[in-house]
Amino acid sequence: MKLLSSLPERHKVPLRTRFCRHPLPGPGTFRRLLWLGLFLIMRPSFAQFSLSADAQVSLITVGPGDELYSSFGHSALWISDPTLGLDRAYSYGTFNFETSNFYLKFMRGTLPYQISVAPLAPQLFYWQSENRYVVQQVLALTPEQKQRLFGYLETNLLPENREYSYKFFFDNCSTRLKDALVAACGDSLSFPGYTQDTLSFRQWIDRYAYVQKPWADFGMDLAIGAPSDEVATPLQATFLPDNLSAAFDEARLLRNGQPVPLVAATTDLFVSTPDVNDSWFTPKFFFWALALLIVAFTVWQIQTKRLHFGLDKVLFTVVGLVGWLIVLLWFGTNHGVTAWNYDILWAFPLWFPLIFRLSHHRKPGAWFQFMLMGYGILLLASTANLLKHNYVVIPILLILITRVYYLNNALSSLPPNPTPNA
Repeated sequence: MKLLSSLPERHKVPLRTRFCRHPLPGPGTFRRLLWLGLFLIMRPSFAQFSLSADAQVSLITVGPGDELYSSFGHSALWISDPTLGLDRAYSYGTFNFETSNFYLKFMRGTLPYQISVAPLAPQLFYWQSENRYVVQQVLALTPEQKQRLFGYLETNLLPENREYSYKFFFDNCSTRLKDALVAACGDSLSFPGYTQDTLSFRQWIDRYAYVQKPWADFGMDLAIGAPSDEVATPLQATFLPDNLSAAFDEARLLRNGQPVPLVAATTDLFVSTPDVNDSWFTPKFFFWALALLIVAFTVWQIQTKRLHFGLDKVLFTVVGLVGWLIVLLWFGTNHGVTAWNYDILWAFPLWFPLIFRLSHHRKPGAWFQFMLMGYGILLLASTANLLKHNYVVIPILLILITRVYYLNNALSSLPPNPTPNA
């Protein structure tokens, strides 16, 4: 992997930065990060400083990484001023692990995120080590606009201002940089957003994960609901760092009555090596293979008149648990995009624990027959939502319809409930 030859050795300190989240660093970096943290804490606030004429403002865009948390890339605003010795890369993607009830708040979507700042060089070295491309776009701001942007970011960095309520699609470490630019430039900025493609939020996720991380894409599709199927406006599409970078290219500043490009120069700080995911074990392969096996097993059960519900108890327990997870995400969290999840039609929560009322020793009550009929209708309704999972849900529905058909036929072979003595 090629490294920037101009990067001083003393700056080669890994500092993990990701799309809207910072993970814990590796054990070997704690001592160096401690010194870096002390350095940043002890330095006085820069809010009262005036930038020199040499100050430069850049949007830094980092490509997707291999880990799930880095799948969508990362954005930062870098303000450098060699005259003042200023080197501050601002990111709205950190959270405090010492927050009370950290894991509960994280799961419920109420964990506060915050802005952080650090020198660019150590972060750049870390991104290179992860083979993630890094692009710098120098912004053609006036000295007054640079100063306002600098003051805006430093004011946000104050303890009383640094936290915000993170929303994956609508308020994250990418959209916050757009807001900062608009605040600094005001009416002189024409920012149409990302206009090259018109996609829903879910389709944007698919573009980054369907091929690259198919299992993660399936999990995200399963978790998010109807709000993610809304078409993102050009401004909303900038929730992705690459889209924000493209939107900066399209933006214009009014200078002496004439529009000029917002981006004055673009530099590739690091060019990554393409990495193609050629894994064959995808959700589509797995569920189609499972469907074929279960259909064949069901045919064998029917032909040999084998009466056994072990498979059904495992299958519908999993389905019920998935349903309860959907209910939890829908009603028990504040993520904003997990409501109205129509996967609950096939992931019927009440299968767990009702499936354990089924026994080959005796027939369950009439309620079970009605439940099977109702569930069959829900499965048919689920076919209207096939595109949500890029058709991966087709073999899942085939499995469930096959076993519901088997259960319905098997009920007639079960001995009736004993009639109580008069």
